[in-house]
Amino acid sequence: MTFAPGRSAMNPAPFPLFLAPMAGVTDTIFRRLCRERGADVLTSEFVSAEGIFHRNERTREYLEFQADERPVGVQLFGGDPGHLAEAARQVVDWVGPDFIDLNFGCPVNKVVCKQGGSALLKDFPLLERVAAAVVRAVAPRPVTAKIRIGWSAATINAPATARILENAGITRLAVHGRTKEQGYSGLADWDVIAEVAASVRIPVIGNGDIVSADDALKRRRETSVAGLMIGRAAMTNPWIFAEIQAAMEHTHDFRPPTLAERWTFIVNHCRLEVGRRGDERRALRSMRSRLMAYSRGLPHGRHLREQFARVESVAEIEDIATAHQIETAASREDG
Repeated sequence: MTFAPGRSAMNPAPFPLFLAPMAGVTDTIFRRLCRERGADVLTSEFVSAEGIFHRNERTREYLEFQADERPVGVQLFGGDPGHLAEAARQVVDWVGPDFIDLNFGCPVNKVVCKQGGSALLKDFPLLERVAAAVVRAVAPRPVTAKIRIGWSAATINAPATARILENAGITRLAVHGRTKEQGYSGLADWDVIAEVAASVRIPVIGNGDIVSADDALKRRRETSVAGLMIGRAAMTNPWIFAEIQAAMEHTHDFRPPTLAERWTFIVNHCRLEVGRRGDERRALRSMRSRLMAYSRGLPHGRHLREQFARVESVAEIEDIATAHQIETAASREDG
């Protein structure tokens, strides 16, 4: 694996920006689009240990990445130390990621009920065994982890969780500032994230409610986090990485994309998806949820979402783009 001078999987930039792993979102195409716009570190969608053992087509898609995505990690989840360790070893042999990331934060019940994701925040002995087993299995390749601040508001335990993971050999920790019970509602608690960063020696990456450069600068200034992780905001606005990078470098280089540039990006994303899947109708159907997210940064979003719900070809997207730009220009003239 090769990186730019002074960069590595654990030290990709002085204050790196991470694209959060998101199921159904952060595939190889979207990761590369975000890398082009300033994301420093990328991670796959999460994959179960059982999926690795089966090596089916869906798992292969989850693990696919290109050389220009490095540093890139593969995120795994599961609650069986032996199974997860063997899955991690197979992933390293199979695709050679720069690091393995362990998901100890997913709040989705179908993951939690299998002792995966945030379920391990309630079982420290199992958490330690899982982390240590994976670290041993893939050494000397780095193993990182992502957690939430706790199971519930009454059981916030992220600093203790972080110390256990550090002692187990985890080399970097991302902390989402919500509890499992919160899901994605309410506000991220950055006071707890700051406590975690102060309680361990390994780098701590803060995650939650970063939607602008101002948010990023505030969290960098007020905590000792070593980097920031951007999730849902990137789904609507992949340019957020470039905006934050420019703000951190104290330049005035960032210019928000024009409406035409946004549409060029959307159409290109659709074309890339068609090229990857080789089936236009299937590709566009799979893109519908992504298009819904993009619409939230555009004028007349509700009308666009109604149209996106039915698209099955790139030509339809191009027609929608043309009509939307004409409609928006006319609205501005009337205004």
